Amino acid sequence: MERKMIKDITLGQVNKVAGFVENIRNKKSMCFIVLKDISGKLQLTIEKEKHPELEETLSKITIDSVIEAEGPIMASEYVKLNGMEMYPDKVLIDTIAEPSPIVAPKGEETNIDLRLDYRWIDLRTDKNQLMFKTQSLFVNKCREFLNDRDFIEIHSPKLIGAESESGAGVFKVDYFDRNAYLAQSPQFYKQMAMAAGFERIYESGPVFRAEKFASRKHATEFSGFDLEFSYINSFHDVMHMEEEMLEYAIRAVKEKYGDEIKKVFDIDVVVPTLPFPVMDLADVYKELEARYGYKVPDSEKGDLTTEGERMVQKLSMDMFGHEFLFITGYSKECRAFYHMRDEKGVPCGYDLIWKGCEITTGAQREHRYEILKAQAQEKGLDEDVKFYLDFFKFGCPPHGGFGIGIDRITMILFNLGIKDAMFIFRGPDRLNP
Repeated sequence: MERKMIKDITLGQVNKVAGFVENIRNKKSMCFIVLKDISGKLQLTIEKEKHPELEETLSKITIDSVIEAEGPIMASEYVKLNGMEMYPDKVLIDTIAEPSPIVAPKGEETNIDLRLDYRWIDLRTDKNQLMFKTQSLFVNKCREFLNDRDFIEIHSPKLIGAESESGAGVFKVDYFDRNAYLAQSPQFYKQMAMAAGFERIYESGPVFRAEKFASRKHATEFSGFDLEFSYINSFHDVMHMEEEMLEYAIRAVKEKYGDEIKKVFDIDVVVPTLPFPVMDLADVYKELEARYGYKVPDSEKGDLTTEGERMVQKLSMDMFGHEFLFITGYSKECRAFYHMRDEKGVPCGYDLIWKGCEITTGAQREHRYEILKAQAQEKGLDEDVKFYLDFFKFGCPPHGGFGIGIDRITMILFNLGIKDAMFIFRGPDRLNP
């Protein structure tokens, strides 16, 4: 018989299910098992008098063992778990689980680093599986949104021959008889696609940052979702594309998983209204000082400080009743050389802050070769990025784009640290499992 997911079982018929044993009560005359697969849970009820041949098998089953069971599914008003149960005629043990090394005393939570040592066990929880179902839906809906607008998905190389962007925070690796580097982002190749006439592209893939850190939001490897598109009039077109995509994806999350997220995490998924509010960085600092007494030295006002970023959550809610805030007007010293600048020398770009955490840097790119080369020279990078500058010698349309950290989106949505929000965390002191 073909195995069915628990969500697809049919009442009144014989079904075959398989999964992990979440709970077992093996009594003298009866045995009750709660079986869990990725789609749901089911109570198995075995009357030992009717099935003495199962006695030995049942005695071996432990929590987290993997079993298969066949039998009729019957409705029951006495069963709290979905009001149904299976009466198995067959039970097969696939694997017997040893006691979990990460079980904490009742009411306590195991240390995050111990849980990461046994991440495959930690991921079995309802919370974690709901989190990654949600993440999967979010990314798929971003793809769906872009596919409907004629974007092409690309897959750029992660091994590159030159230090990308600033050259800081890059992992160097041996590559036969020379050095190679792990890409900090797909930025240069996204723009190459614009020079190739692809016009609209996106990519989801790994990003590497060789930086030591001590924060709840950084990792040395994470998953990015990037896009780039041509023939824009300004970076406001990029902001508009992002806010529409995020509203579309978050709305889908709310519709499918909102109730479950509220039940399991006690978090309300808020679908953002359009358009997102926008503020100039100078105005952000003025309001933070006027409203909350937060003041920064003039020397730091070209970028958003860590504390300022955190306080933007309250500012955006107080001023606009909105979880998201676009911030523009960063100084050229704090932005990448490839950001276009306006007539006053101000980069044509933005950061998007969600609940006090930056999730995006976006911009219109400089597509004119001579200006781009001069901006690279200004930062002492013209030789390091020569291969990239070549993309613009032979014609390139005006374009812009942005990148989102998928793990950071997950972290913010579920109000977690980055270690909990990633499938497998990578940091300066962690390369396992």
